[in-house]
Amino acid sequence: MDDLLQDVLTMECMVWDALVSGDTRSYRAALSEDFEGVYPDGFYGREDQIATLTTGPTVAAYQLSQERVRRIDDDHALLSYHARFQRAGQTAWEEMRVSSLWRREGAGWVNLFSQDTPEGRPVP
Repeated sequence: MDDLLQDVLTMECMVWDALVSGDTRSYRAALSEDFEGVYPDGFYGREDQIATLTTGPTVAAYQLSQERVRRIDDDHALLSYHARFQRAGQTAWEEMRVSSLWRREGAGWVNLFSQDTPEGRPVP
């Protein structure tokens, strides 16, 4: 399982690195054509996600922790983790929990689905 975690985590970091650098080519390569993202401000498909980088990087810095992976089958894995990050042009750090579903394609992986949940206390 450690190899699977490392493989998928490496790809997830490539996504974050694309957000830091504003690299739309790498971002596009990491997301499947039918990618779906679920975020506090709505649903995003692949092209919606890529469009967020049209004005440049969206993230200045990030740190991932508490990583865990669940093998769904031979070609799918669910990665969950805690992310701490600074948005581009901001000084405050934000935190969230992320779950992303990855599919093996050839020698690599593509991201099928991602859901970001802002860190915070549940509302009673």
